[in-house]
Amino acid sequence: MSGLNEKSLKIAKTIKLFIGGDFPRTESGRSLPMYAHKSKNIYAHICRASRKDLRNSVTAAQSALHGWQAKSAYNRGQILYRMAEMMEARRSELVETLATTLGFKIPAANKSVDAAIDAFVYYAGFADKYQQVMGSVNPVSGPHHNFTTTEAVGIVALIGDQNFVFEKFVAQLAAIIASGNVVVALMGFEGSALLAPLAEILATSDLSKGVVNLLTGDVEELAPYFATHMEIQSLSYQGSNKKLLKEFQLNAGLNMKRIVLPVTKDLSLEHLTSYVEFKTVWHPIGN
Repeated sequence: MSGLNEKSLKIAKTIKLFIGGDFPRTESGRSLPMYAHKSKNIYAHICRASRKDLRNSVTAAQSALHGWQAKSAYNRGQILYRMAEMMEARRSELVETLATTLGFKIPAANKSVDAAIDAFVYYAGFADKYQQVMGSVNPVSGPHHNFTTTEAVGIVALIGDQNFVFEKFVAQLAAIIASGNVVVALMGFEGSALLAPLAEILATSDLSKGVVNLLTGDVEELAPYFATHMEIQSLSYQGSNKKLLKEFQLNAGLNMKRIVLPVTKDLSLEHLTSYVEFKTVWHPIGN
């Protein structure tokens, strides 16, 4: 690494993917250089995920889905709260990464990490409460009880905005998994260096392997495969590229994939319920 960086910068490393609880390199062997903010000094090499990496991530998510949904809502809330604790413990690394790669001032970086911690705590609290708020007993004519309950949609793809905002990305992950979904997320390139500390937080928080899978790479290259993958039940696109959004919407009809548009409020019940289905149960009463 001699001559690559100034003496003040650490040795550049490769930021690996996070798939099925492991940290593999992309099967394609490709990488992209990430530079320290407004410099020509290499901070890290970012894996450029391939179509096969996406397929592997979906397979890992499928394997984790039943076990994650089988956990009690209270247990999922405990795990989300543990993520908040682990993020607090790794604050200095997250702040350093935000400052070096995105040019954050230290107070602003701390504020961003605080907001991400708050997102984990917020959805940890809602994990075993949103069901009562959104469920109902419906008035019907006839000898029946009629109940409406919520149910996780399954495998959710999350495609982050290229204009990466750390706390928004964390809030989106937390909102998706709180109700029992699993997720395959493609991070915007600007925030790709944050995959390493974030994945390590997830991996040490009692989260089942495969519940969250994190990829980095070219959004336009992978977008068609996210849109057409038949095992992805919902796709959350948080970017502003209208051409990509139209492609997602056209291809979503192949398996009735739900498209979730950019949210206006990161911490809200409506955000969480973007990733659940509502089902109605009729139960006969009387003789």
